[in-house]
Amino acid sequence: MSPSPGDPLEAEGVLNPASGRTEDGTLHLLPRLVAEGNVSRVGLAEVTLTEGVPTGVTRRGVVLAPDEGWERGKNNAGVEDPRVTWIPSLGHHVMSYVAYGPLGPKPALAVSQDLREWRRLGPLQFAYQADLDTDLNLFPNKDVVHFPAPVPGPDGAPAYAMLHRPMWDLSWFRPGEGVHLPAGVSDDRPGIWISYVPVAEAEKDITALTRPRDHRLVALSEHPWESLKIGAGPAPIQVEEGWLLIHHGVSGSIEDPFVPNQQVSYAAGAMILDPADPAKVLARSSRPLMAPETEEERSGTVPNVVFPTAVEEIDGVRYVFYGMADAHIGVARLERTE
Repeated sequence: MSPSPGDPLEAEGVLNPASGRTEDGTLHLLPRLVAEGNVSRVGLAEVTLTEGVPTGVTRRGVVLAPDEGWERGKNNAGVEDPRVTWIPSLGHHVMSYVAYGPLGPKPALAVSQDLREWRRLGPLQFAYQADLDTDLNLFPNKDVVHFPAPVPGPDGAPAYAMLHRPMWDLSWFRPGEGVHLPAGVSDDRPGIWISYVPVAEAEKDITALTRPRDHRLVALSEHPWESLKIGAGPAPIQVEEGWLLIHHGVSGSIEDPFVPNQQVSYAAGAMILDPADPAKVLARSSRPLMAPETEEERSGTVPNVVFPTAVEEIDGVRYVFYGMADAHIGVARLERTE
């Protein structure tokens, strides 16, 4: 998928899609549409299949725009980088997205039963946790994605879990403030965390998903291809070994997050999370599964980016949909090798 010529809502790119199926089983993408001035909306696009392979899309309009005050700042606005998880036990598609408001990127949730009409649940409100000696609500946060089924919480009771990536450096919106790390964390690079909501609470009131608790660190950067930071990609997939999480890793250097075309590279890797304790990593890839190689991946709004955000199974084959250089959307076949 590429920007439609002449469409002002796509003037600066289509990228980083969520995905889901409507009630008739039709596969759709929910791409981030970027208008002039870097204002983002979430669209809906029906996937075209050619002999079972995704080859294109038919646009079906916009399903979420920055209409709320907490999604708009004076110098920026947007609902960005959606991830959508169908959670059968809740009977809803759960969308996490980045609300780019007055204090920068903050995670928010919306829910739908048909992918077309979405109800905002609001920004995430992380419960205070004394042993971390910090309030996660103070920090920018991205890459929120939900597990598709309940998992064991820290106390062993079933819980709905979400992965997320807090960023500890506050100086980018309050000069001189610097990095504030939680207790017990010595590495200031953004990594993957997990938080939980008890099943009973969410099934009684789905807005409970916006009030996660029991925050735990899952993984930090380990390898050269992810030396700057890592973040979750699509919703975890249940496989024989546990939960398969495709994640992105960033290498290179970022001197100023607001200066475009930094010397960085985004690649994709994977890890297996323990089904008995998804805060525990059982295995992870030492090398990327996919790195920028094609012209569309190496040249664009942000060069050298592959950014996986959705996985769907079609006729027994899994396909990964991903952002290409913050300008286009690509698809790759995910194959298992022994």
